Amino acid sequence: METENKKLLINGAKAFGIDLAKQTVEAFDLYLRELLKWNEKMNLTAIRSEKGIVLKHFLDSLSVFPHLPKISSLLDIGSGAGFPGIPLKMIHPSLEVTLIDSVRKKVDFQRHIIRTLGLKGIEAIHGRIQDKQILQTLGGRLDAIIARAFSDLDPLLLLSFPFLKTGGVALVMRGETPREEWQHLSQIKTTRYQLQKTATFSLPFSLIKRSILLFEKI
Repeated sequence: METENKKLLINGAKAFGIDLAKQTVEAFDLYLRELLKWNEKMNLTAIRSEKGIVLKHFLDSLSVFPHLPKISSLLDIGSGAGFPGIPLKMIHPSLEVTLIDSVRKKVDFQRHIIRTLGLKGIEAIHGRIQDKQILQTLGGRLDAIIARAFSDLDPLLLLSFPFLKTGGVALVMRGETPREEWQHLSQIKTTRYQLQKTATFSLPFSLIKRSILLFEKI
């Protein structure tokens, strides 16, 4: 990783209250290099520059950290090349993380990174959260689910519900949330969830807007 991008990672993480140890920075560097290498052979991400990966994948993943309640288990739905689940695991080693994605090559890459970084207490599953076997294995066991790739909020909340413990949380990561969606949030009438928190911000040293929505299962 170029020095400029390493500084972006370190200082960007600080903006979210995270002090990255030297060893963790080196792990992110390795992650980045492996992602670029694999991306030459298969399309894991449309973002192909070092700076783009640091900003739009690594720091975007870490942006949820200030809003993460005290949890011990997390399911990352549609985790792609491992985001945000693997970066969150890297800064929160005691967190039990399960990654799930329907694209085999992405799960293969996740497993490669988990082995390469020597991460423990993290598993990558090939499948969909609609799969009965996955629900039977994980249903009702998790403190939190997180999703960065879902375009529609209502189906995500519906599908996530059976995986969470009572009092568990659904964290939804969004881009710049349009006004219509904020209006929709205020109109949600459900006995399943309570909207606990919304946050809007820009990624560090950029104009890229992000939103985080936090729902509690009731």
